[in-house]
Amino acid sequence: MFASLQKREAAGERIRVGLIGAGRMGLGIAWHIGRTPGMDLVAVADLDDDAARTAAQAAGNDGIIVTQTDRILGDGAEPPFDVLVETSTAIGPAARLFEDAITQGVHVVLMNAEVDLAAGPELAAAARQGVVLTSDAGDQHGALMRMIDEIRLWGMEIVMAGNIKGYLDRYATAAGLAEEARVRKLDPAQCCGNTDGTKLAVEMALVANGAGLVPAVAGMQGPRADNVREVLSHFNLEACRDPGVVDYILGAEPGGGVFVIGYCDHPLQADYLSYYKMGDGPFYLFYRPYHLCHLETPWAIAAAVCHGESILQPWAGRITDVYAHAKRGIATGKEIPYSIGGDQFYGLIEKTVDASPAKNVPIVALEADGDARSRIVRGLAKDQPLIWSDIELPPTELTRRVLARQETADV
Repeated sequence: MFASLQKREAAGERIRVGLIGAGRMGLGIAWHIGRTPGMDLVAVADLDDDAARTAAQAAGNDGIIVTQTDRILGDGAEPPFDVLVETSTAIGPAARLFEDAITQGVHVVLMNAEVDLAAGPELAAAARQGVVLTSDAGDQHGALMRMIDEIRLWGMEIVMAGNIKGYLDRYATAAGLAEEARVRKLDPAQCCGNTDGTKLAVEMALVANGAGLVPAVAGMQGPRADNVREVLSHFNLEACRDPGVVDYILGAEPGGGVFVIGYCDHPLQADYLSYYKMGDGPFYLFYRPYHLCHLETPWAIAAAVCHGESILQPWAGRITDVYAHAKRGIATGKEIPYSIGGDQFYGLIEKTVDASPAKNVPIVALEADGDARSRIVRGLAKDQPLIWSDIELPPTELTRRVLARQETADV
């Protein structure tokens, strides 16, 4: 991939990149694109003009367009960039923007996992010949899919794709994580979504929908472990085969890593794998001790533009989703100010056929849009799954999409 970018650099055919979101990840992406051969950051947008300007300055080149998110595509004529990278936390408005970008022939790279889950299948269907929609390469789901591709190329069956989660508190609140968020330079709601497991569930749902895997149980199993090598003994791996599962381990080293378990029982291959110090099989563990988020974004950009390839998109369809469960008792009439990272709900991944899309509410549907918020019309108990008759949704772009899917499920 680096060689492809060097060739573009030498030919003066640099990739023009637009960036939406200038928060923690967006700032890092802007800085890194400014130092990647064959790429230029040409536009950056954020609701916070100062943050957008800071990201533009970090890229280190003059002439970067700094604008509001809804203006980044310009007047609808020739877009000012080849690829649009999204790192914001918006869902509904972002989905509409990306449909417009795809229509204009712009490749789309999604670091925003929530919009990826909420609208990925529809956006992938909208992408015309030569236009690439892809998840980012550096977050856990992108790193896992790259591993899965490689292990499948080795002729192995994928038994499990796994995340290494450091800490989990289903009932976390944004207020309780304010100091942690400050230290990590994150929005408290974003920090809360990471802590309560919703972000984990969203990322693993993306892997599942891309690779054709499923959770073995609702929410996955997530056993505690001291080291990733223990996964071979912490799961019933034979039961995880066909079609293969997504799961996680909790508290293990290497923190921040991901893992894949492959299966191969051919004696010839087993002899080679034993020689390569991979164990006796037939289950083999492969792990990556890191994922580097913004550092790996140029890989996804280059894959899309130089090679017309997607790192990850929902090739298997919407076979899993992440459904809302009450963190605590929620009274009738309560408005929901957040979806991901709020104080009211955590998300659990589940097979759509088990959850029943006609009944259970995907957590992404609860996104507030300005003053337009969801409202509870029938109170819930702690850990109770949210169903459609429990809630009244505002008429937003996102709810239109989710309700359209629900109507299809009702048929």
